[in-house]
Amino acid sequence: MYSNDLTGTYTIDPAHSRFGFTARHAMVTKVRGSIPVHEATVTLDAADPAASGARVVLDVTGIQTGNQMRDDHLRTGDFLDAAAHPHITFDSTGVKHVGGDSFEVTGELTIRGVTREVTIPLDYAGTAVDAQGLTRVGFEGGTVINRKDFGITYNAVLETGGVMISEKITLEFDLSAVKTA
Repeated sequence: MYSNDLTGTYTIDPAHSRFGFTARHAMVTKVRGSIPVHEATVTLDAADPAASGARVVLDVTGIQTGNQMRDDHLRTGDFLDAAAHPHITFDSTGVKHVGGDSFEVTGELTIRGVTREVTIPLDYAGTAVDAQGLTRVGFEGGTVINRKDFGITYNAVLETGGVMISEKITLEFDLSAVKTA
């Protein structure tokens, strides 16, 4: 259960966190991938969640879907253009406690140099002190974005009339953060 002892500054633990995505491929299956954390800091204020915030920077050059050819294509100008835009960023502008262990984090998501406001529902997954005596907190959640809103328009029409890649992309978050202050 969400408690008031969470107040503090946390750093995302990339070894125990996942920033993932899912896209429908050929209209019949889903492709899942992840993008590694470059840097991420979370500030929690349990007494006043609106005073909480987060900054997350993901390393587009490290995108992984389990297929090297696809990963290389996702880094090109057809998709994420990693050479010109090596990072995806999220800077929160508001946090709202919506009840129980549920929150909504609103912020500016920047992909390929295009910034849009998104709201991400997150659930508090718990707090633990690990074997090194560090306090960890976990959150999980996700949201759906339209990739065209961020200038990612590449696609191919299938013979059956559908398209190769869905416009809707599901973003998935499993976060473990270590208290630093």
